[in-house]
Amino acid sequence: MRLLCMLSRLRELAREHVDLQKRLQDPVILADHKELARIGRRIKELDPFIGLLREYDGAKKAIAEVENVKNDPELKAMAEEDAAAARERIPELEKKMKAFLVPRDPDDDKNVILEVRAGTGGEEAALFAAELLRMYLRYAEEQGWKTEMMDKSDAPGAGGIKEASCTIVGSGVYGKLKYESGVHRVQRIPETEAKGRVHTSTATVAILPEAEEVDILIKPEDLRVDTYRSGGAGGQNVNKVETAVRITHIPTNTVVACQTERSQLKNRTLAMSLLRSRLYVAEQERTAKERGELRSGQIGSGDRSEKIRTYNFPQDRVTDHRIGENFSNLPGIMEGNAGKMFAALKIKDEEQKLALLERKN
Repeated sequence: MRLLCMLSRLRELAREHVDLQKRLQDPVILADHKELARIGRRIKELDPFIGLLREYDGAKKAIAEVENVKNDPELKAMAEEDAAAARERIPELEKKMKAFLVPRDPDDDKNVILEVRAGTGGEEAALFAAELLRMYLRYAEEQGWKTEMMDKSDAPGAGGIKEASCTIVGSGVYGKLKYESGVHRVQRIPETEAKGRVHTSTATVAILPEAEEVDILIKPEDLRVDTYRSGGAGGQNVNKVETAVRITHIPTNTVVACQTERSQLKNRTLAMSLLRSRLYVAEQERTAKERGELRSGQIGSGDRSEKIRTYNFPQDRVTDHRIGENFSNLPGIMEGNAGKMFAALKIKDEEQKLALLERKN
């Protein structure tokens, strides 16, 4: 990207930051809690950039100062020393600032619905699915996010799960977790394996941005709602009263269910949230195909059939196949210490988008 073009666009971001701060003084905005929160999040996103831009302007000023003191040998020597440091710093500042030019995903601020399903591998796959679910819940806890189980189907045997879904609520959740959708593969020796052979099993993860009513229109006449008795834990009321809810979206034959709450109304609310999110993602994918967007070649395309990562327990290694990077300390990662691994995908994705942006310019 040409320097003048880049600087022009960066100055536009600085003006956006100023305009947003002015909008915070508008009584109409102050009365709109949703818009107020959105503006606050955007200002917080731009604050680090403003710091970089100020440092960049200071570096440029330090270089120019050499010319202003050229007639004073002592001051000139000091200014040249500062200018040399500034010249060395400027390329790094430009690199960091360019990252803010990458187009923002409007869904990044959304909460998510996490779905985990056991794949091939029988009991081992069910155990791995349960461990993945636990990893995400632990990570969410460390981030200070709130989680709520929506539906969970336990697998018979050693404590695994067939499938589970839950909501994760917090700041920028989708932006951090959206790269997790796809097939996760595990390689390890099961406890029941007498000959010490390594088995391979899979689990599927889907990260859905939580859609609001304004994001997707669902007609009441397109829904079929069934209630039934829950089969899970939760007390006598759960098992004796029809609190579980299953909703079918007839036009697309999309079926969702929720049975974790004692209240049928709460289960219905959660199920509708899941349905909206699934239909929202499906609509996005349909629109992308119509526009001819090549999503499959992008990091975080959301394709559930894509094998994205292998967890190799014998070698204490997690390999992300999309970026060709390995991560060690697998036990720690499974305990939720996965921030470095998650961040690597976001960094790589931004680098690819920035490279594309530079080619266009």
